[in-house]
Amino acid sequence: MAPARLTGSARRGPDLAATAPPLARCDEQHPRTLRGLYRAAVDSGAMFYTAPSLLFMLFVIIPAFDPPTPVRTTAIIVLSLAFSAAFLLLPGVKAYSPSFGYGFIAVVWLLIALFVPAIGSNVLYMVMFVQIAHTIALPWRTARVVILPLTLVDCLLAVLTGQYIAIILALVGLMISLGVGYGIEREILTERLARAEERNAVLAVAAERERIGRDLHDILGHSLTTITVSAQLAQRLLESDPEAARAQISEVERISRQSLADVRATVSGMQEVRAATEIASARSVLTAAGIEADVPAALPELDDARAELFGYVIREGVTNVVRHSRATRCTIRVDEGGASVADDGVGIPRDRTRSGLDGLARRVEEGGGELVVAPGDGGAGTVLTAHLAHSGRPLDEGVHHA
Repeated sequence: MAPARLTGSARRGPDLAATAPPLARCDEQHPRTLRGLYRAAVDSGAMFYTAPSLLFMLFVIIPAFDPPTPVRTTAIIVLSLAFSAAFLLLPGVKAYSPSFGYGFIAVVWLLIALFVPAIGSNVLYMVMFVQIAHTIALPWRTARVVILPLTLVDCLLAVLTGQYIAIILALVGLMISLGVGYGIEREILTERLARAEERNAVLAVAAERERIGRDLHDILGHSLTTITVSAQLAQRLLESDPEAARAQISEVERISRQSLADVRATVSGMQEVRAATEIASARSVLTAAGIEADVPAALPELDDARAELFGYVIREGVTNVVRHSRATRCTIRVDEGGASVADDGVGIPRDRTRSGLDGLARRVEEGGGELVVAPGDGGAGTVLTAHLAHSGRPLDEGVHHA
């Protein structure tokens, strides 16, 4: 696929909206007891939305009472209540570590095994509950591998036993499970990014304070030393050589004005986007999202305009990588001629809008350059590159794509 060259007047293109890579949560804030699990389920806010789905248990219970017997009826009622309680507590499992989720799934399968002697092939109607339980209780990387085989096995057994309604329930459960699984992963990634952004804000403030302190030291240290020496010399020359003394005083005034301008420029830089700052932020955000970050250890000398423009390129590129690419590695390169952000993810579909890239393209165009979006090596991933005109060697000649 040929590279896409984006300009300010370019037609709006796709914006990648793939699902984030699977992440695991291990933030146990409740004790591992039934009471703690109940509290976790209530805190999740999803417990009461889960209850209506238990109406599908009627497919299991009603046929099982034909013919009714005291022992069989009691067993079905007890097992149904136990399974319903477990399903209601299911949303709370995400508040625990993955090992707790595997234990919860073992309990679910134990209840399913106990159902078999009581209701026989009607147990196939419970497939939807089992699919959703795997989706919520297990890490998505594991659950998505289990759900499809589970669906196929249930459909096969339904055909062999003549329980054809179970096939419909299995397919409905598969679609629900996929939707729930991707939704959970989105929520987890959003939380992780929010935490990373909070940390980045603190780190950015600390970095800016250090930069301001260093710049002020470099500016004022030299300037004040020069002013002191010139003032002392002017004082000594005041009586013996007034003209030379006036020249030194004029020099003191010039240095003072220059120092004041340098201090103002340094302080105003606190609110400006810079390539170096964005690279430091990108490293933290990528790591938090589980993406390997390959960033330059040092940057070439850049003027203010280029440093700001490249900062916006890096910021937009890394944002797209983290939110949409499902990448495992991200490579950032910067030289005097441009900046590049490359990933090994799923690429950018043509049928999606990408307002962020369009805005960035206009910004690069206004800076006298061109924004190019192209597939990575072998057609995998995406490479976002900003070239500046008349800036020497193009950047992508020296970039190793992720």
